[in-house]
Amino acid sequence: MNKKVILSGIQPSGTLHLGNYFGAMKQHITLQREGEAYYFLANYHALTSLQDGELLRKNTHDVVLDYLALGLDPDSCTLFAQSDVPQTTELAWILGCLTPVSLMEKGVSYKDKISQGLSPNIGLFTYPILQAADILIYHSDLVPVGEDQKQNIEIARDLANKFNYAYKGEFLNVPEERIVESVSIVPGLDGRKMSKSYQNTIPIFEEGNALKTRIGLIQTDSTPLEEPKNPDTCNVFALIKLFGTQEEVNEISDLYRSGGFGYGHAKHRLKELMDREFSEPREKRKELLDRPGLVEEILQEGGRKAREKAESVMGPIREVTGLSRRSE
Repeated sequence: MNKKVILSGIQPSGTLHLGNYFGAMKQHITLQREGEAYYFLANYHALTSLQDGELLRKNTHDVVLDYLALGLDPDSCTLFAQSDVPQTTELAWILGCLTPVSLMEKGVSYKDKISQGLSPNIGLFTYPILQAADILIYHSDLVPVGEDQKQNIEIARDLANKFNYAYKGEFLNVPEERIVESVSIVPGLDGRKMSKSYQNTIPIFEEGNALKTRIGLIQTDSTPLEEPKNPDTCNVFALIKLFGTQEEVNEISDLYRSGGFGYGHAKHRLKELMDREFSEPREKRKELLDRPGLVEEILQEGGRKAREKAESVMGPIREVTGLSRRSE
């Protein structure tokens, strides 16, 4: 029985934060041995908002270190850079030739990013087409995403069906999404969804006084220390729920409601829980920094495997579309 192909990606557009961890990375690490997993660093996608070559290279390198430190095993999955698989952009152009402009104009993600102040460039507008190619070029079966990416997965499914119908065959697999519910409940410092665009993030590998200061910036209301508080409306407690055991969450919830437990106490507990979660990954990441060349070695091997898989899908597509030439 063939393993299901699992595909997901993450943008190296900045320092990874708790939203990335709970919304994507944690699931990637869990799923890496449940199928044939492909995880890519979406550096083409990052160009829609980042125009600094050295910074993109650094971010790409750092994301690999973050994944390795958190437990991703390159022997159990394929970890690679999007730009190392040219078949992806090749397929994206072909799919773009089948995509109605009206479909892109309905893009919720595009409208959200524009509202956040990003430049309305063509790359951002056609982002779902490249994302569809990312997914379809590996015959992906399962795509773990957050609720905010659901429409883009539907577009990928739609384009796979359009291509198969236009060329009268089953050339592209129609994937299914796995919605990661937690991605929509990771609040940033200001209570909005944690996002680099909002500059309201808590980096995964922040520690010590820098982490304490960052947690201290989480917005809370002005309820006095001695009065009871509602944990269900507190941004700090929303993060505590992501890190604590059910017993710990229940205990802290009771403290909120009993009074005499201030937001400073809650922030201290949050830091303790984060230190527990990330203490080992922090040390592992420091050790990985002493192994120069490791990241490039992993990306080169991952790119080779990804290109091999992508070419097996792209070959028949070139043939059926007439892009491959036959000798007389």
